Amino acid sequence: ANLDQRSAERSYGIAEQQLTPVLSWSFQELRNRWNQLKHQVAVGGDGCPWWQDNSKEAYANAVANLAEALGNWDASRTGKRAGPPMGFPRFKRRGKAVSKFTFTTGAIRVEPSRHHVTLPVLGTIHTHESTRKLGRRIESGTAQILKATVRFERGRWLVSFTCAVRRAEGRQSTAGAPDAAAVVGIDAGVTDLLVVASADGTEIARHSAPRELKRALRKLRALQRKAARQRGPWNAAGQHKQDASRGWESTQAQISRAHARLANLRADRIHKLTTSLAKTHQVIGGETLAVKNMMRRPKPKPDPDNPGAFLPNGAAAKSGLNRALADAGLGEMFRQLDYKTRWYGSYLVKADRWFASSKMCSGCGAVKTKLHLAERVYHCEHCGLEIDRDRNAAINLARHALKATAPSTGVVTGGADRKTKPSGAAGGSETGTVSQRSARPKGRAA
Repeated sequence: ANLDQRSAERSYGIAEQQLTPVLSWSFQELRNRWNQLKHQVAVGGDGCPWWQDNSKEAYANAVANLAEALGNWDASRTGKRAGPPMGFPRFKRRGKAVSKFTFTTGAIRVEPSRHHVTLPVLGTIHTHESTRKLGRRIESGTAQILKATVRFERGRWLVSFTCAVRRAEGRQSTAGAPDAAAVVGIDAGVTDLLVVASADGTEIARHSAPRELKRALRKLRALQRKAARQRGPWNAAGQHKQDASRGWESTQAQISRAHARLANLRADRIHKLTTSLAKTHQVIGGETLAVKNMMRRPKPKPDPDNPGAFLPNGAAAKSGLNRALADAGLGEMFRQLDYKTRWYGSYLVKADRWFASSKMCSGCGAVKTKLHLAERVYHCEHCGLEIDRDRNAAINLARHALKATAPSTGVVTGGADRKTKPSGAAGGSETGTVSQRSARPKGRAA
């Protein structure tokens, strides 16, 4: 009602500053509003309501997401939320947004067959992947299912469970400063995905970037050209919608499967690498990467001698670098390291974004004013040291991590002193709790 009032006032020409103040939103308020309107808006062309044909969780989940989106928008515009500004929630477009919803109540369980799960309304469903590991944890009382999310992604129906898990305590940190051999720095890049080095300058490992996307580009481009020759959902001018041919739909399915394989390969590679690092080393020094900023387009370069014209700005070369950055998955890699170091009792020390790990000499500590990306060998003009650029950065990050975990500072992120709160045992293989929506704060939807 508050949004309707503000929309009406805008249509009258009232200034934004003079509109009715925005009220706070909560899940309960939006749910009550939906219950008032569902008999009017959820009606088919024949006049019959269709909202009761689906699970109530589909609507409750949409209302919860709207409450969270409105809360983020309100907090962003009032300065209470850090980060880039959040826009007002928009309606999802069919075919663009991922189709998904979440079950938080009802019968949610893993069946003893290890290849079947039971969900409310849907009943018992066969799963391609085995649920043996999750089922054993639930039966032993070390895990309980909180909710289940069903989504359609890349031609497959997937179900993911959110669980409370009792984990074994990780390796406790030793008294005093960690041993230098257990402290490593990791430098991430696109040529070499990770270069691991210790504080004494020893290179421990070098993981080259697999570049799954680059190897699959030839096949993807051929499929995209094939789809362009077929009858798609829009006419040649892109102005009128039409029925797509079966050949076009088949080609789109092939494209989806190719992208799904790339995503699975990337996820498998990152999970194995981050787990190995978190288990092997006591302290890991890394960077704070702003991947989104790294992938920005280069700014246009106006031609001073020819007004209205522009000079080459390297956009074509930058597009290749952006593709390699996206394929490497650097942001996801550090996100996984953040929680896996807490799982396995190690530490992740992330240097500040402006820490000059690449420009600083690991021999004398001198810092260069400029270091081009094409310079793969670091040459120090003060001490004459010549060293691989990535190895030099990894050494500096390892020393920064060693200094940060010294007894005099103790400034770290993550660590073994954090323990996961043990969860209660669930009955059999079923959910152990129900949704507590009434406890949610205003403007938030967990």
